[in-house]
Amino acid sequence: MKTRIVTLVMVLAVLVVSAFAGDVSGKWKYSFTMQNGETRESSMTLKADGGKLTGTMEGRNGSVEIQEGKVDGDNVSFSVTRNFGGNEVKINYKGALKGDELKLTMSFGDREMEMTAKRVQ
Repeated sequence: MKTRIVTLVMVLAVLVVSAFAGDVSGKWKYSFTMQNGETRESSMTLKADGGKLTGTMEGRNGSVEIQEGKVDGDNVSFSVTRNFGGNEVKINYKGALKGDELKLTMSFGDREMEMTAKRVQ
């Protein structure tokens, strides 16, 4: 009996935390600064379904599907694979939702860039 009560309390705690976590689903606009100082603007559309994150990122070279997308409370992570001059490059994104802002670290190879996406209303 005691084990069932503890299990029930733990399940309820997880549900409460999930209910208060923000929803990352929607359209987002973001910009980032390249190493050469050039600023690039783009957008992405995200859809959270439980712990799974799907969607697309748009860029200068077209749209790509999000891969390996995960949502854990307000934390998100995903990757995309882009083709640059015939070379496939996997770009990883990791960050957290804070209201209508999604703060992300974009990494590939030994490079990292910070970016903030803003929800499109």
